[in-house]
Amino acid sequence: IARNCQEAAKGTEEVSSNITGVSSAAEQSTQSAAQVLSAAQELSTQGIALKSEIDKFIGEEKAA
Repeated sequence: IARNCQEAAKGTEEVSSNITGVSSAAEQSTQSAAQVLSAAQELSTQGIALKSEIDKFIGEEKAA
């Protein structure tokens, strides 16, 4: 019985360690996703500004 209890305790310790590792990986994934979202938003903003400049340029060329 004592040996079974020790093995169960060891197994519980391993599971706890694995959960900690998974939690850490999930946190890193969340941070990476936030960085990707921020970069995508910035790219979208720059794309809108570029489109505006292109439309302005084309309008000026048509007027000339």
